[in-house]
Amino acid sequence: MPGTQLTVTLSGGEVADARTVVQALEGTFGAPDQLPADPEASIRTATFSADAAGQDTAGTGAAGSGGRLSAPVTVTVQGTPEAVRRASDTLAHAFTAHDEGAAAGDQEEERQLRLEP
Repeated sequence: MPGTQLTVTLSGGEVADARTVVQALEGTFGAPDQLPADPEASIRTATFSADAAGQDTAGTGAAGSGGRLSAPVTVTVQGTPEAVRRASDTLAHAFTAHDEGAAAGDQEEERQLRLEP
């Protein structure tokens, strides 16, 4: 769907860990609006266009390329059910991920994952 977005909220770890997670999603969603940068922030966010042209629609673009985390990171992905599924699949392939639950609305879904180093 044109104009749909995926919002990623990250907590835990350092700013470098948040960047690592966001960069892992780039293979599926393209570049985010900006990379997390504030080292003092306890919660970081990034927004992706869920209809990025030419991206991997199977959600496996970052498989095996997630990089290393220095600490556990809790990630909440929110958007269309398809975008949330693609993001969750991508993160599960790139990191050791534990599904901590989901909530579905009328047109959006939210899923929380805990990524381990």
